[in-house]
Amino acid sequence: MQLYLNTHGTYLHVKDAMFEVRVPNAQGETQKHHFAAHKVVSIIMTTAGALSTDAIRLALMHNVDLIFADSSGHPLGRVWHSKLGSTTKIRKRQLEASLGQEGLQWTLQWLDAKLANQSEFVKDLKKHRSQLGDYLDDKHKKIENLRASLSVLNDSATVDAVADTIRGLEGTAGRLYFETLSHVMPDAYRFQGRSMRPAKDAFNAFLNYGYGVLYSRVEKALIIAGIDPYVGFLHRDDYNQKSMVFDFIEPYRVQVETVVFRLFTAKKINQSHYESIANGLTLNKEGKQLLIERLNDYTEVETIRYRGRNQTRANAMQGDAHIFANTLIGKTYTDDRVGTL
Repeated sequence: MQLYLNTHGTYLHVKDAMFEVRVPNAQGETQKHHFAAHKVVSIIMTTAGALSTDAIRLALMHNVDLIFADSSGHPLGRVWHSKLGSTTKIRKRQLEASLGQEGLQWTLQWLDAKLANQSEFVKDLKKHRSQLGDYLDDKHKKIENLRASLSVLNDSATVDAVADTIRGLEGTAGRLYFETLSHVMPDAYRFQGRSMRPAKDAFNAFLNYGYGVLYSRVEKALIIAGIDPYVGFLHRDDYNQKSMVFDFIEPYRVQVETVVFRLFTAKKINQSHYESIANGLTLNKEGKQLLIERLNDYTEVETIRYRGRNQTRANAMQGDAHIFANTLIGKTYTDDRVGTL
């Protein structure tokens, strides 16, 4: 399980070799919750809380990731055990790949999976919206054409040689995709494209927070696999930017988009889930809790077929990270498809 501690005044410590979380309520009372360390995968703290050194020690002993995030869910820092299980060889090969054609192949593979997910999402919208068939067919066809344009870049020498073209095609697909999602949304929640920090509307506020949670999970999957999160292929060399996280995340964004879209189209969202800030909107505690619960169900509980077995989407993403790392050092796999989640 993952523990999200987002209540002001929460205190995390250890009692009887278990994590004890003390949470104050509105009446000034304290509720206590206990969790066995071996059942906890990660602990995310997003607001003013405290934790003991005993809690940190217990987390390290059981390989529990401690993550500190901002109010949008983006990780600010983490406490991570020292035995990463990675090898110097993987990271050397990652750097070499970033400078040559191999890095381009991985970049195109991840982006093709992203656009395939977008295309399939748009196609699936027709199942309950037959009256929008022509509109959805048009958007689906355009995204597929952009996928085809990406595929012809395979013969280029490096990512740098075609980076602007790649970003242009990806950006155009994204605009078509989110334009389509807005078009089929309830009237009250239609939006004008993507907006980051701050979000200009409720849909983007939920997306931004969900992506923040996903960034943290992708970073952890890469570290466990031995991949350096800072050495990217398309996203390159900016100071303190986790470039590989931004590259590798692309096929999995659809997980957040699916959960958020379902919440809005099922009319589970209302004004009690978000609040106004300067020039935009942000999720409040209730909104974050709702999104995290649904996202956890979708990624940590539901299963899909992955490499011949039923796996959670979280386990499948970790498997993809291991495939990436092992392929870099010459351990090849066949019939793997990244991002069809």
